[in-house]
Amino acid sequence: MKKKLVSVLLCAAMVAGLAVGCGGGSDSGSGGGDKLVYWAMWSEEEPQAKVIQAAVEKYTEDTGVEVDVQFKGRNGQREGLQPALDAKQQIDLFDEDVNRVNGSWGDYTMDLEELAADYEAEHGNATLFTIARNAYAQAHDGDQTLHSIPFQPSIFGFFYNKALFEQAGIEAVPTTLEELDAACAKLVEAGITPITGDTTYQTAYLGYHLGRYLGQDGVKALVNDPNCADPEAVNWDDPRVAQAIADIEDFASKGYYSSNIASNIYPAGQNQEFAPGNAAMIFCGSWLPNELKNTVAEDFEWGYFNYPSVEGGTDDSTANNIANQVFAINKDSEMAEEAFELITYITTGEFDQQMTEEALCIPTDTANADAWPAELAEVKPAFDGTTTYYDWAVGAENNGDLTPVLNENMVKLMAGSITADEFIATCASSAGE
Repeated sequence: MKKKLVSVLLCAAMVAGLAVGCGGGSDSGSGGGDKLVYWAMWSEEEPQAKVIQAAVEKYTEDTGVEVDVQFKGRNGQREGLQPALDAKQQIDLFDEDVNRVNGSWGDYTMDLEELAADYEAEHGNATLFTIARNAYAQAHDGDQTLHSIPFQPSIFGFFYNKALFEQAGIEAVPTTLEELDAACAKLVEAGITPITGDTTYQTAYLGYHLGRYLGQDGVKALVNDPNCADPEAVNWDDPRVAQAIADIEDFASKGYYSSNIASNIYPAGQNQEFAPGNAAMIFCGSWLPNELKNTVAEDFEWGYFNYPSVEGGTDDSTANNIANQVFAINKDSEMAEEAFELITYITTGEFDQQMTEEALCIPTDTANADAWPAELAEVKPAFDGTTTYYDWAVGAENNGDLTPVLNENMVKLMAGSITADEFIATCASSAGE
């Protein structure tokens, strides 16, 4: 691959005199044919974008390949990419969430098995590559072909304030629901709000709790996921569902959730309650320390634990959503090798390590396995110890018609404004049961 790339670049140099440059956020939809076009999900002010920009500049300096990198932001990427691909605009390389890239946009992506073989062997995290292949397979009849390259890994669980745990006399992190109950009770007794959150993530909270009882397949059946293998496996009258929802009602009745839980529109919960130490725990992804690095006190001590196990449950605390963003190459690109070379610049070596430092994230390159930020120290054993891989929200958001109902009523349940029975009745009705 590299020999071919060098040959291409030498020819370009002879013809064009090695015109070197880098685009920095143009809104144009196409390049000039000799320029690599990369649509990025990041906004220019984000640390990820700044590291990517530095990697792009180094890549251009080393290779002579110009790159038009367009930082679209989340909304811009999600709303604009598919129409641009449909219109056959030049987009050689793009990134986004592993499921969105392999599912919604998977038909536009290139088979990377051959191109990425050496990369995967040298740098690839086996778990992340398995997840990438599985994501493509879910949307393509079990086809396990690699169509994306992972970066920006993440995990979801409880982040906690170590100082507040110590203040309340909590000596060990909870691993079971009973232990979480006991920890919350100590926090309440100490005058500390145990758990806050933002409405954005409450369906994920629900999905995890249901998942501990039902497993992911059970959650997908419950919410009428159109791709569920056994849609009749679990219904809303299942006693395990009743117990799971009763657990949340119980926590609400004991005052374990913030009094602002119903009004915390992202990022209010994390910024106004967790960061200043007004709440001890928040259920969120491992991107949280990066989002709060300019908000928490300098001496803030980060703790983390996976969602606890429940008695008699299907899954224990080693089941988790390990996700990541991924790169994909447009199957119609005429600069696939150049695009893949840029991927290696961003995701390996110095720039991958720089990404962990600047964005406080999990390293992508296995060679940087020791580069975990201190803020994620307790995340590492949870990440490494995961044995069952959940989809986002454990599949609870896989039915777009039901998701708003689940989210609205989960928030009400946590706020104590509806009962467990009312929650189940509303969700069952919306699910057509």
